[in-house]
Amino acid sequence: MPKVWDRPFLRKHHHHQKRRSLVFSTMFSNASSNSEGASSPEEEQTVHVERRLPNGDFYTGEWWGGWPHGTGKYLWVDGCMYEGQWRRGRATGRGKFLWPSGATYEGEFSHGFMEGFGTYTSCSDDTYWGNWSQNLKHGHGKKSFPTGDYYDGEWVYGFQEGYGKYVWKNGNDYSGEWKAGAFHGQGVLIWANGNRYEGGWKDGLPNGNGTFKWADGSSYVGCWSMENGVFQQEGAYYPSADSNLPTTRDPESYFTTGRSEFEVCPGDVLSVMPSSKKLWSRGHSKSVISFANFDDDLDAEVCPVTPMMRWPPSEIKRQGETISKDHRNYELMLNLQLGIRHAVGKQSAATSLDLKPSAFDPKEKFWTRFPPEGSKRTPPHQSIEFRWKDYCPMVFMTLRKLFKVDPGDYMLSICGDEALRELSSPGKSGSFFYLTNDDKYMIKTMKKSEVKVLLKMLPAYYNHVRAFENTLVTKFFGLHCVKLVGATQRKVRFVIMGNLFCCEYPIHRRFDLKGSSHGRTTDKPETEIDETTTLKDLDLNFIFRLQKSWFQEFFRQVERDSDFLEQERIMDYSLLVGVHFLPDNDTEKRSNGAPISEDSDLTRWSTIKLGINMPAKVEEIVRRAGTESPLIGEPAGEFHDVILYFGIIDILQDYDISKKLEHAYKSMQYDPTSISAVDPKLYSKRFCEFIFRVFTEEV
Repeated sequence: MPKVWDRPFLRKHHHHQKRRSLVFSTMFSNASSNSEGASSPEEEQTVHVERRLPNGDFYTGEWWGGWPHGTGKYLWVDGCMYEGQWRRGRATGRGKFLWPSGATYEGEFSHGFMEGFGTYTSCSDDTYWGNWSQNLKHGHGKKSFPTGDYYDGEWVYGFQEGYGKYVWKNGNDYSGEWKAGAFHGQGVLIWANGNRYEGGWKDGLPNGNGTFKWADGSSYVGCWSMENGVFQQEGAYYPSADSNLPTTRDPESYFTTGRSEFEVCPGDVLSVMPSSKKLWSRGHSKSVISFANFDDDLDAEVCPVTPMMRWPPSEIKRQGETISKDHRNYELMLNLQLGIRHAVGKQSAATSLDLKPSAFDPKEKFWTRFPPEGSKRTPPHQSIEFRWKDYCPMVFMTLRKLFKVDPGDYMLSICGDEALRELSSPGKSGSFFYLTNDDKYMIKTMKKSEVKVLLKMLPAYYNHVRAFENTLVTKFFGLHCVKLVGATQRKVRFVIMGNLFCCEYPIHRRFDLKGSSHGRTTDKPETEIDETTTLKDLDLNFIFRLQKSWFQEFFRQVERDSDFLEQERIMDYSLLVGVHFLPDNDTEKRSNGAPISEDSDLTRWSTIKLGINMPAKVEEIVRRAGTESPLIGEPAGEFHDVILYFGIIDILQDYDISKKLEHAYKSMQYDPTSISAVDPKLYSKRFCEFIFRVFTEEV
């Protein structure tokens, strides 16, 4: 198995980094102490320094090993300031961060992030007291708003979610369940005049069964919903015993024209996250070091040494070959783009997520003829004549709405002026893959058997992704077919999917994990492994450690998704994992030469979702001969901060007769538990057991 980190150029890099670390320690000793000679980082003592840095930043406080370490204050030229505890150049422990606007945060930090318990006060005097995770409100917290409103309850990554109580300045109050900052679930809204509604909510409005009661004792029992953007209700009015009350009454106006009386204040948004503030550096180094007192000879010695390995290279390698005019599939690309533009452009926007059973009928497909000269329904074009088929168009249009895909952006990505890119070689199944120029979408050619599997599972798939917005299964946006007219009469079926690695950060390592061992290693020689290589189970040299709340959500969702796939008789799927390595302050810990990125802007972590932009740690593992499990090595105690991207892919292989025969044949040659072609129930069980050993809770 290739040792994907221990490559010659990385070993050389580590040698230079070690030399550089010793040189920097020497420089700091000469600049900030009266002792003779230089000490190594291991011998260096914590000292107090006061430095005006060349870029105008200022630091005063304790220093160790070339970093702020201990207690200190750092003032940036833009007016931001942090004062508190540091650990190797990162705010860790208790501290206070001040923004130029006058906003403040005082509380706990970890690795530069607001993490733990803390108090944030904005420049407009709204205040939050409570728990934080990765700069976002997370856990229990209380918030007072500048409007005079007040909230006490649960938060999930910046939004009210769970149980909470909101009290308005006007005296109204809501107690109940929340989701993504809005009433969602069961709850009670009480107006200051004594009126009240108790029942179901969705996106801040009544939904489902509920009861509205007036202060005089009358009530309206009904069912509420939002249909085609219009708020609707159906129910019955029950007057109280007082004969002076009206015989009919309608509470609708309280939720439409009167909605402003219970709108939730959004609060302010942090313009700059503490974790995004960089300490002054020279070149590409992240070290905070003043060079003012260094002599020319020592400075000259440092210059030839590469400050930090750039990973990835300055020009990130893009996958695929651009489909230009002389490409063998140029005509097919034009056909595909014409068909998508026609199909999406003619559809009106989906108004409801509720679909009739007929929408899922496999016969629900439409052929459209595209002659070069054009027709009443199609534009003229410069390609050959072809026919175009849309499968279940209403379902996929609604899926795009469910996945929050804008129709205009969708067409622009696939059908814009930029050409698609074809990946260098077809996958194991013989399918070809194409990427849009913006990397948002992946287009895969399909066998007829795969189309049948997708159409068969489509109703269950739709219900699953609708029920679980954090699902990790592949997102499908369209299923189509191009039939070339003429001598070839060739049919090309393809599906449009979300590209898991269209992400904020470059991917440094990618793994395809199944939980099987037979044939599960890359066939590339060590010298050819790069950031585009997809490594497999036996190449894996990490354990991924997630924060507790994220691990719990990950555990639940993997179980839900694998149960769904098992019920649909699907097997041979895998978890695709992309790893972006964050800068590691401690060079000596990177003994394997782990690649790092030069500039990771952590402000983009505001888009964290399960499987997207997820902060985590990886611990290196070492495989030893003779161990019980060849798939999981022994932890080596070497940790790295990373951002992860992951999802479940290849979900269109059912356990058909060919897979049953493959299982029988390979079982006679290999350990039956080591092969991929196994019964879906066994596959699901093995997959989950393996994934939950590879992904663990951070301790």
